[in-house]
Amino acid sequence: MYKYLVWSGTVVMVVLAVFLIASTNQVLNTATTTNTVSFSGEGKVVAKPDIAKVSLSIVTDALTSKAAQDENSKKSKTVTDYLKKQNINDKDIKTTGYNIYPQYKYPQYGGQPTITGYQVNQSVEVKIRDLDKVSNILDGIVASGANQVSQLSFEIDNPEALKAEARAKAIADAKSKANELKGQVGISLGKIINFSENTGGYPVPIYMKAEVDGRGGMGGGGPSVPAGENEITVNVTITYQIK
Repeated sequence: MYKYLVWSGTVVMVVLAVFLIASTNQVLNTATTTNTVSFSGEGKVVAKPDIAKVSLSIVTDALTSKAAQDENSKKSKTVTDYLKKQNINDKDIKTTGYNIYPQYKYPQYGGQPTITGYQVNQSVEVKIRDLDKVSNILDGIVASGANQVSQLSFEIDNPEALKAEARAKAIADAKSKANELKGQVGISLGKIINFSENTGGYPVPIYMKAEVDGRGGMGGGGPSVPAGENEITVNVTITYQIK
């Protein structure tokens, strides 16, 4: 009985010790994270876009699925051959969608619809690296057999390098504010305990629609498509422990 009481007492003491250690750590951690101060910084980088991306669709209707696919393949090859003649590499011509839709005729007074043919719709994304040729290429794409140009955007091919530059500026801005406050209020800053960032300012696509006219083009030559400039903005927040 005596040994049992001693063993029980030891267990209780161990449990209490663990509880006290955990409570102490929680208080210390709370104190560490409570006495903090945060600073925000912003960095901007402006650069001219170096590529253009355009999406196009090649649509073909035929009585049978095979006929529609065969004819669509011919049109697609004509468009691709044209793009290659404009020195656009294979890696910059990518099919993003390929769909076959049955075409139905619905009876006027109810009943089951009947299939009257098939439509093939192939979507392709093209990356144009010579921005001086964008206008002519848009016109040539439609003249070569594309039914529709759905969107156009001017972008930076490697935005991560500019993002890193903007981030460095934002961090320097936040640290400058921290040093300024340190001198103004006489606080002592400890280690950085939190960091967050938000990136914005990527280019918004220019939505456009180019249909084939009676002459096999968009009419009036290629469209006017100024590239402008892109701005990448990074906002950061740095949180310091106050000593």
